[in-house]
Amino acid sequence: MLNIILFGPPGAGKGTQSKKIIEKFNLTHISTGDVLRKNIEKRTPLGIEAKKLIDDGNYVTDEMAIEIIHNELSNHNNSNGFIFDGFPRTTFQAEQFSNILSKHGGGDVTLMISIEVDEILLVERLMNRSKESGRPDDRQEDIIKKRIDIYHSRTSCIKDFYKSRGKFESINGNGKIDVIFNRICEVIDKYK
Repeated sequence: MLNIILFGPPGAGKGTQSKKIIEKFNLTHISTGDVLRKNIEKRTPLGIEAKKLIDDGNYVTDEMAIEIIHNELSNHNNSNGFIFDGFPRTTFQAEQFSNILSKHGGGDVTLMISIEVDEILLVERLMNRSKESGRPDDRQEDIIKKRIDIYHSRTSCIKDFYKSRGKFESINGNGKIDVIFNRICEVIDKYK
């Protein structure tokens, strides 16, 4: 089973690239951000709690993220593999992830692909995305920069976690969507 973590800062193109990867490799996409936005829209208890954190540019708690992954894996028992977007984001989540996957019969993480993008381009992409999607966390440059800072200070350490396990690849995420996708496919093909 192919289990890929698509990793990178906000605006790196994880959602865009996930759609292309799903189509080519027949994987199930699990995006914690998408799940949270649905819960926020439906005003579930999880959504209400998450909205407070997200609107301020913060990430949800480890417990909330793990709960989402458990629930989503339970809903996709017959998958050929997964592409995870937005999980794990902390060392604790990464440490728990292999156990979570094995409990659901999904094997282990195959690899993490980190999409590296220049910060100026990240801000530009997110500001443009806010115009298209209306996402409140993409509207203000100070909140965007806070999210990028949180990524660098709290989340990028996950790269080292997967590097130490020989499951890490980094790709250049600057450029056109199809060029970036080809870079990603070259990496995935090495692990299939």
